Amino acid sequence: MPKVLVIGAAYVDVVVNVQRLPQSGEDVAGEWRSTQVGGSAFNVQCALTYAGVAADLLAPVGQGEHATIVRETLRRLGIPILVEDTSVDNGWDVSFVEANGERAFLSIAGVERRWRAEWFKRLTLAEYDYVYLSGYELEDPQAAKVILAALAEHPHLQILFDTSPRIAHIDPAILQQLFRPGVIIHGNLAEIAQLGSATASYQETAQQLNALTNTLVVVTLDAGGAYYVEHGVARTVPGETVRVVNSIGAGDTHCGGLLAGLATGEPTNVAIQRANHLASLVVNRQAGALTVE
Repeated sequence: MPKVLVIGAAYVDVVVNVQRLPQSGEDVAGEWRSTQVGGSAFNVQCALTYAGVAADLLAPVGQGEHATIVRETLRRLGIPILVEDTSVDNGWDVSFVEANGERAFLSIAGVERRWRAEWFKRLTLAEYDYVYLSGYELEDPQAAKVILAALAEHPHLQILFDTSPRIAHIDPAILQQLFRPGVIIHGNLAEIAQLGSATASYQETAQQLNALTNTLVVVTLDAGGAYYVEHGVARTVPGETVRVVNSIGAGDTHCGGLLAGLATGEPTNVAIQRANHLASLVVNRQAGALTVE
């Protein structure tokens, strides 16, 4: 079976339920729900494991109170720690979950923003076939330089780039370097819209990105499923109707499901159907990851 490498962060999510987000100067009541490990890469790793596909997680673990939570969680789940860096703690966030299940984050970065070239030397990248990469890791120009340089040495890698809500904060030159033939682009409606012109529809932008990369482009549509363009042909795979409890990790889990399907040789529409299904499972629970313990 093809090997998958998941590059990114393991964060600590402090999850708080609110009826709605506060406006400037306002005070709203909240209900603490959990303190749990999240982060795009961690959630993707969990989705792959849930789907029965082995993958390696390249997410640095630092030193501090949040790193301790990450380290203990990874060990409990049997996920090997490939990189430890004691210079700083792991990042964390407050995850505000509104009554409709939508989430918003207040994030404090940590060791996952300090990527170093030597971290990649602990791996044999030639052994991998698929790589997951989030836009969060490319926001810092130095981190982006390190990561993209390591991946560029292995052009055979099939990269799935998950745009992330911070896509507008990535240097366009970095995206231009990344968007090459062979890179799958994955994002939700709001994220994909930021990659096109102000007047373009998400369908038009997806077609333009597909022409640029000559590779699969996926746009998640929440309950509407997912729209995708491959070889210039567009299709929609319907979603599953579920009660949304918490949308944390939905996009990450969708990426993990998609990678699981592609790595096991499923046709694109079947892989996206699998991704839709796993995303429907995760939004129906409080935790933002499909952990298997």
